Amino acid sequence: MLPASRILLQTTIPATDDDWHIGRFGLLRDCLAGLRDDTDQPLFDVVARNREPLGAPDSVLSRLDSSTFDQLWLFAVDIGNGLTAEDCEGITRFRQRGGGLLVARDHMDLGSSVCNLGGVGAAHFFHSTHPDPDPSRHQVDDTITTDILWPNYHSGANGDFQRIDICEPLHPVLTDPESAHGAIEFFPSHPHEGAVGKPANDATARVIAMGRSTLSGRDFNLAVAFEPSDEGGPAIAQSTFHHFADYNWDPSRGSPSFVSEAPSDGMAHSSEAQRSIRRYVRNVALWLAGWPVLTP
Repeated sequence: MLPASRILLQTTIPATDDDWHIGRFGLLRDCLAGLRDDTDQPLFDVVARNREPLGAPDSVLSRLDSSTFDQLWLFAVDIGNGLTAEDCEGITRFRQRGGGLLVARDHMDLGSSVCNLGGVGAAHFFHSTHPDPDPSRHQVDDTITTDILWPNYHSGANGDFQRIDICEPLHPVLTDPESAHGAIEFFPSHPHEGAVGKPANDATARVIAMGRSTLSGRDFNLAVAFEPSDEGGPAIAQSTFHHFADYNWDPSRGSPSFVSEAPSDGMAHSSEAQRSIRRYVRNVALWLAGWPVLTP
């Protein structure tokens, strides 16, 4: 039996009730903590925390490479100031020593403090810093919430789900033997997803899944995978943290007061969509741990 892989679920903001604090990812935490091996032992030891007050290096993130964590799932929910240079350096060293990393952000400039992360930061495109290298994508997609500028791909209402397009070859984190097609089919949707893409000069990275806007019909990238190499451990860049937030899995869990869009209930009525995102979470955690993505 392998020892449990230690996962840190981490936001880039201090604890703030009316924001996307780490408590709003409780269903994800429970999903990971509930996974068991064939002897009914926990596969993962999960720690969930917010960052310490802004203005100084975070005591955990800035020294993450010397910690006992094996994986970091980073939810960049800040407005550009969530990570200090020391935090980015600590996270970069963590991946360089083989740690697994998932980095999820959101629309426009939300989470842009991740730009300075080694390797994975280059996969995230924002409005004011490090924009998408394709100028044709510098345009508003979500035309309903007018105070949010590009990137803001509309994949559906919070609480609904979207059908994803697999980029061949099928990546292990997207395998699903219980699906009719052998692959994960659904992610939670969100009215304004951010932009991710393959860094031009990184041969270890590729886009593995794409979505399609419900408003414009334009396709957009959902996830970029970085294979483990001499440069660092495995990593995933995700277009939005809303794929993992309680509100998007179950809107009855509530959201910050600044969320203005009406939620929907597609996830609540689709056991297959619920199973699909949980399967994806399981696959990602196993892959980031360096373990085979096992069948059920």
